[in-house]
Amino acid sequence: MRLPRLPDGKSLPFSSDITPESIYRARRSFVANAALLGSSAALVGLPSRALAVDAQPAPLAAKPNPAYRLPERQTAWTDATTYNNFYEFGTDKADPSRNAGTLRPRPWTLTIGGAVEKPLRLDLDALLKLAPMEERVYRLRCVEGWSMVIPWSGYSLAELLRKARPLGKAKYVEFVSLADREQMPGLASRVLEWPYTEGLRLDEAMHPLALLAFGMYGKQLPNQNGAPLRLVVPWKYGFKSAKSIVAINLLDQPPVTSWNRSAPQEYGFYSNVNPGVDHPRWSQATERRIGEDGFFTRKRATLMFNGYDQVATLYSGMDLKRFF
Repeated sequence: MRLPRLPDGKSLPFSSDITPESIYRARRSFVANAALLGSSAALVGLPSRALAVDAQPAPLAAKPNPAYRLPERQTAWTDATTYNNFYEFGTDKADPSRNAGTLRPRPWTLTIGGAVEKPLRLDLDALLKLAPMEERVYRLRCVEGWSMVIPWSGYSLAELLRKARPLGKAKYVEFVSLADREQMPGLASRVLEWPYTEGLRLDEAMHPLALLAFGMYGKQLPNQNGAPLRLVVPWKYGFKSAKSIVAINLLDQPPVTSWNRSAPQEYGFYSNVNPGVDHPRWSQATERRIGEDGFFTRKRATLMFNGYDQVATLYSGMDLKRFF
């Protein structure tokens, strides 16, 4: 039996319609929670404040950068911190805010290695002091069709990579997330191969928009949002922005990334936001802003590169339907 129909005659989707099948089948706990809540919003994966953990991280000072502001309403803190993809803490959108209290963001060490002249091993305090902290307001677009507007605190990833002095043969950058079963209960799942890995071309990673983030909303990153440091690549789908990073490796070949390994027909290496390239099981032409648009509000049109046209020159001459 299908869910109720919208005014345009289309029916609301099942979770299996908007989630990779392997993940959908793994969400037994999600189905149980939805039944307990007795809410159609829970069945389709909308944020549930009833499940939120009211954690308030310490302040993080950052100077607003006027070059990275948006004339759009920012997503509420509650929505941005309780509706997350972070499968190391569970596959339901509310799981990270419920389960990530086990993550220990200090002490923390990040290594930078591979094709670099100067390998680095930095603790969190050294990383926080490496470059001036900026606040940048970015759109974040998820491959599942939802979006947010979040003020992030950090500095361009290029600031860190330049310290390691990439060698001429370095063409790609690999990001490796923490994989600790003691801290991350979701690692018991076979949803993905762990650790979570992502990657960019070196020129993408060096673009000023690529942000190494340590905070959001003027506070240090909450555990469920990728504490203590994460990547934010605003022109790509959200899964490219690796969380809780422990290693960055510069390579001469493209790294094998987690979602591309799991479902290469659905998740390409580039994963640029592109309304003209549909996911095999749903359209990418429109999106729904979390906390703003309900099911009976018209969706927004998805913007090419999520509206960040300044990155278009990175892909000159490329067929972005082939290199999706």
